[in-house]
Amino acid sequence: MIRVRFAPSPTGDLHVGGARTALFNWLYARHLGGTFILRIEDTDGARNTEEAARGILKGLRWLGLDWDEGPDVGGDYGPYFQSQRKSIYAAYFAKLEAAGRVYTEDNGAVRFKFSRTSITVHDLVCGDVTFAPTEEPDMTIRRPDGSYIFHFVNVVDDIEMRMTHVFRGEDHLSNTWKHIDLFNALGATPPTYAHIPLILNPDGTKMSKRDEGSAIEKSYMHEGFLPEAVFNYLAMLGWTPRTEGEKLSSEALVSLFDPAEIHSSNARFDMHKCQWFNAQYLRELSPEALLAAARPFLDKAGLSITNDAIAAAAVFSVKEKVSHLTEIPAWVHYFFREDYSYENDVVTKLKAKPENTTLLNAAASALATLIDWTEVSIQTAIEEAAKIASVKAGALMPLLRFALSGQARGPGVTTIAHLIGQSSTLRRIERTVLML
Repeated sequence: MIRVRFAPSPTGDLHVGGARTALFNWLYARHLGGTFILRIEDTDGARNTEEAARGILKGLRWLGLDWDEGPDVGGDYGPYFQSQRKSIYAAYFAKLEAAGRVYTEDNGAVRFKFSRTSITVHDLVCGDVTFAPTEEPDMTIRRPDGSYIFHFVNVVDDIEMRMTHVFRGEDHLSNTWKHIDLFNALGATPPTYAHIPLILNPDGTKMSKRDEGSAIEKSYMHEGFLPEAVFNYLAMLGWTPRTEGEKLSSEALVSLFDPAEIHSSNARFDMHKCQWFNAQYLRELSPEALLAAARPFLDKAGLSITNDAIAAAAVFSVKEKVSHLTEIPAWVHYFFREDYSYENDVVTKLKAKPENTTLLNAAASALATLIDWTEVSIQTAIEEAAKIASVKAGALMPLLRFALSGQARGPGVTTIAHLIGQSSTLRRIERTVLML
């Protein structure tokens, strides 16, 4: 049975690199019907916080990742917080003592004696990587205060939790021989490693927590991305599945996942590409689903929704024009309020042509006579008004869009008028005429 894990340290927000590591582990487990474990490596008491741990779980769940064992789920190999596993580490430490593989320094720190032999890492991504006998000083595994170092507890937990495979960032490869040395000293078989390429900034520098797109919550959850889009994009960062196209569902990605196809070179993060994915996913949503996704951002903008059907149609009318949910309020705010403002540059242009008032009044007269308020009848009325005013219907549309929304961009005029209703349409035209 395949058993893989994601083992973050709760020292800050879930980083895009960590999320991608979790995703690859999850894809491998789901592809082979294995078990995905979430383990919180919180041995650094000075830097770890409960808030960060909650944020990591929140970010993983938002992405659509679930775990078979771990916090809030339980399992046969817990606890799943390292801070609760001290007695387990003490037992394994005793094994190293009994084998004569540790010694204590004058300051109280305990070091592990390296075997000083050649060690080969059999890696699914990097191939066989052989480390010559080291001249490095022996590795500290327990601090003077009695707390254990990451390398030791990481190995102990992988033994205790029966890990068969470990997918992690390539930056860990240089330390993997130390872990294998510990596995061997404890009489255990190391898992199969897959060190995945790092995620770099567009300029080739290593991505840090301060860079654009680095934090899952701040960069994606708060900025109006759909989790399915981010999932899809991250899966393709450093892996190219054997299939046509790039837009793939999580089910398709699970079925296609193959560690042999993970790139050995580092991946370049491209926010524009991630935004492209998001736009594609947004455009596939139904009106109701798009409203549900956009509602938190509409609420934050102070837009009050009194009719879900109209609100759904309103947000759906601009789905081709946006890449993020955060952009939707600016495109649709006038559907939900009468006190919208006018774009200053457009006002200046309209005031420069006195005939615009006549054209708007003609349109209002034609629209006021309608009994059935449909997009078709609205279009017909506008065409009649244009004919009477001896202009093309296309000349009226920009004027009416501005009158009904206060801006030059937006969905079709007939769509706006139909959704806001006849009385509101006539009031808005009158308001604009008075302003001009």
